[in-house]
Amino acid sequence: MTERNVLGGELQECGRDPVTGFTRTGWCIATEEDLGNHSVCAVMTSDFLEHQRRVGNDLVTPRPEWMFPGLQPGDRWCVVAVRWLQAVQDGRAAPVVLAATHERALEVVPLQLLRDHAVDVPDDPGSLLDR
Repeated sequence: MTERNVLGGELQECGRDPVTGFTRTGWCIATEEDLGNHSVCAVMTSDFLEHQRRVGNDLVTPRPEWMFPGLQPGDRWCVVAVRWLQAVQDGRAAPVVLAATHERALEVVPLQLLRDHAVDVPDDPGSLLDR
C-alpha cells in the first residue's frame, strides 16, 4: 500500500541529510507506533528552531541515542503535527513541503494552514484548490 500525502498523492521523501522520519527512513510516515504523529515535513528556520526550544522541544542539540543529529536552518525534518500547529498559533511556523507531509497530519492540522505555509508546488497546482 502506498503512503499518501496531504494532497492525496503519493508521499514523497522529506529528507536524507539529515535522515528524518520517526523511523529514520527519510519519509514522514506516521505509523501507529508513532504516537507523536511526526507527519509534517518542515523546512527548519532559525525562528522555528528557537520557538521549539522555548516550548521545551530542543531540535538543535544532537541526541545520538535517538539517532538525532541536531538541526539547523534549511534542514528538512518530519515534525510532530501538534508542535507545528503550536508554532503556527504562535506566529513561528516553519515552511511545509506538502508532497512530503503525510496525510495523517490532517488529523491535527487543517489543510488550509498547511497550504498557507507551503514551499512546494505539486505537478498539478489545481490540487491545492478546494481541498
